[in-house]
Amino acid sequence: MSEIRISENSSSEEIYPFAKMVYELVSLPVTMRSKNKKGVRIEQGKLIDNDYTGPILEEALEKNCVIHTIPRSGEYKGIPVVVTPVHDTKGNTIAVIGLVDVVSTIDMASVFGNYPEIVRQVEENKKSIR
Repeated sequence: MSEIRISENSSSEEIYPFAKMVYELVSLPVTMRSKNKKGVRIEQGKLIDNDYTGPILEEALEKNCVIHTIPRSGEYKGIPVVVTPVHDTKGNTIAVIGLVDVVSTIDMASVFGNYPEIVRQVEENKKSIR
């Protein structure tokens, strides 16, 4: 039986399947690393870097929280990103995963005009994280 396990010591090879799955869901650049080892950067469906970390991944590891920001340095300098910790069953941060944050760059009302409940939820979420 195959399985995917992620720990604070997972290598880039071990976290790649998880990061690739997220990429396939959202079709946006994805970065991921474990707490103790550098990780991966995936763009256009391809593994670009298997020894990757970035300033916002590092910050999310340190602060143990979701971060929505525009990096001032690194591969995604000037591009909105969102990074979130991945926790184990005890709540400990074991990894972080990030992607380009297109939600912060689009007008939700125009895209989801026929779905006011979705717009309301997204807008409320955006307000709560600022």
